[in-house]
Amino acid sequence: MEMTAPTRRGMLTGTAALTGTAALTGLGLLAPAAQAAPPPKDHGRRHGTYREQELAWAGYQGVRNFRIPALAVTPGGDLVAAFDKRPVGGDAPAPNSIWQRRSRDGGATWEEPTVIAAGTETGARTGYSDPSYVVDRKTGMIFCFHVFSKDVGVWNSGYGDDDADRGIISAAVSCSEDDGQTWTTRLITSVVKPESCRAMFASSGAGIQLRYGPHAGRLVQQFAGWFRQNDGSQLVQAYSVFSDDHGESWTMGQPVGESMDENKVAELSDGTLMMNSRENRRTGHRWIAYSRDGGETWEDLHRDPHLVDPGNNAHITRAYPDAPQGSAKAKVLLFSHADAQPSARVNGTIEYSEDDGRTWIRKRVFQPGACQYSVIVPTGRGTYALAYEGAGETIMVASLDMNWILSR
Repeated sequence: MEMTAPTRRGMLTGTAALTGTAALTGLGLLAPAAQAAPPPKDHGRRHGTYREQELAWAGYQGVRNFRIPALAVTPGGDLVAAFDKRPVGGDAPAPNSIWQRRSRDGGATWEEPTVIAAGTETGARTGYSDPSYVVDRKTGMIFCFHVFSKDVGVWNSGYGDDDADRGIISAAVSCSEDDGQTWTTRLITSVVKPESCRAMFASSGAGIQLRYGPHAGRLVQQFAGWFRQNDGSQLVQAYSVFSDDHGESWTMGQPVGESMDENKVAELSDGTLMMNSRENRRTGHRWIAYSRDGGETWEDLHRDPHLVDPGNNAHITRAYPDAPQGSAKAKVLLFSHADAQPSARVNGTIEYSEDDGRTWIRKRVFQPGACQYSVIVPTGRGTYALAYEGAGETIMVASLDMNWILSR
């Protein structure tokens, strides 16, 4: 979700009533004559492996454009990638849908798209935008958070949480019990949009499930929102939304900051959560904060002078999520972002830390050209999947390993 003012195509109209749950079944191929993706590109690195290919591009399946990648490894071991299908271009409230492609061979080949949540392009338009996966390894459930829009986006949403109000931007989560094959969608606006919040959205990419400490098993998804203050001003704040009952119910944590934006979270080696956030004011660096109660509250908000931010969504992850608590491997973090200033979304880079993000000691450029939003997730045994928006807002997906990240 971009925080810059959109180019308006005119106000959408309509008064159709909403339902709280929409079952999306019978998901199959979306077009009988889909274009084949170009073959993977092997960068030919002398050390390690990096192979990338196009996943969705302008004109694919006859769609105007695509944006906002998300990645997850399913409990069954498949790799899934979600993104916005944007039939008229633009962010919410365009009549977007969330599409998904699946790889059963570690990212070498990808199946045709299926639908997680389908927007309505005619009549009383609706749209779903900005996907983010959260996977429950204990139950096998997969969750995909996203915006649900009607007539307004984040810039002109009203206060309140009435999902039937077409002047309110809403929040939804789609759920899958069958490894991401089929999905049902429910609205959670009343949980994530309190009375003081004018607009909010889930940060796209991926959330986490905690592994350590008293909150082990908790599911955590990050949000950003506009909050009204007592003096009438508004602050852009970041917060966690979490579940301790495997997604049956969700709870909103305490917002933090005043110029936040899309933010991600990683669990550190001692169980502390680290928030890493894009800046809304664009001063050039990332916000960092810590939570010692599983995302309920945040403290020590500060800018990291090492991590550059040109006003872009990025991603942070623990490189070895199954490593024992307190171990050296548990301290290794990866951070994918556009390593450029002050506002150029170029120079896609993976940074490496082996001390829980206190210092970042190595970096590797994966795309010196255009790089907007990115997400990187571990796929096991020192291998990773990376998705990013390349030139022309093409959704790129790459398979890489730690040897490539650490080689020069």
